[in-house]
Amino acid sequence: KIIKVIKSWESTNLIVIGDTILDQYSGCEALGMSAEAPVVVVKELETKNFIGGAAIVASHIKSLGANCHFISVVGDDTSAKLVEEGLSNLDIKFNLVKDNTRPTTLKKRYLVENQKLFRVSRLEEHSIDKELESKIIQCIEKNAEKSHGIVISDFVYGVVTEKILERIYQIAKENNLFIFGDVQCSSQVGLITRFKNYTLLCPNEREARIAMQDKDSGLEKLSKELMEITKVENLIMKLGSKGFIAYKGKGESNSQSFPALSINPIDVSGAGDALLAAMAVGMSNKQDFFTMAAIASCVSSLAVENLGNKPIYRESLIDFIDNIF
Repeated sequence: KIIKVIKSWESTNLIVIGDTILDQYSGCEALGMSAEAPVVVVKELETKNFIGGAAIVASHIKSLGANCHFISVVGDDTSAKLVEEGLSNLDIKFNLVKDNTRPTTLKKRYLVENQKLFRVSRLEEHSIDKELESKIIQCIEKNAEKSHGIVISDFVYGVVTEKILERIYQIAKENNLFIFGDVQCSSQVGLITRFKNYTLLCPNEREARIAMQDKDSGLEKLSKELMEITKVENLIMKLGSKGFIAYKGKGESNSQSFPALSINPIDVSGAGDALLAAMAVGMSNKQDFFTMAAIASCVSSLAVENLGNKPIYRESLIDFIDNIF
């Protein structure tokens, strides 16, 4: 049944909007401690680039077999060209609006024997101006009629403004589209409660507690109150190494826990992006919510077994599920 569901995704069309990130991983050799100061000295050996942020969500959607149009903002720089090249190689349609007031967000991680030492980020967090807002809204309007849903992957770097959110909701209502939202808060702070009346939200526990200003309540109470405030139809509460809990809120309210299937994850940073992409594809194709949650747990497991964000292909997912059963 699950494999049949996966093979039905080819007719699904989605719009993805959010912040573009170029992830760089620099493999290094540890040379020891400096004689001049108490710092670790490493020798940089090689650097690999991966498209990240909302761009990897779009990449997962395409590689899982659905169709995707990606809309975002980048700088006028080499990083933007690398992102364009990566999207083109995956045959993803895109509109990358150039913003000369910011660089393309770059996150560079230094590793020794696949262990991360530290990360250096090059970014601007100010909101885009009204002219860029209008361009993005026009792109969404142009593609809405032939789409089944809109995915918002907000890394809180200024692309997803209040005006854009308001217009997305209107467009979705006019065209009867599903809306899927996620806010990624690592070094920055965003509020998942900005997203109202969506089909699905996918916060982790920390993001939910920040938004609700609640550090004490149990997960069940926290999740139900978040659903009530945002009026979301469905919720996935991500719990890191403990997996996630899926809450189905429309009509008969119920929930189910899904474990993390990867025993020894290599890089956990892309698990949430893979989960969001899988849920958006399946639910836009009107698949059962809990069936899709089970599939999404498999997609997330595949994602954390790679160093760096790599698209998860439908064939790999089917092989993974075959091996489970």
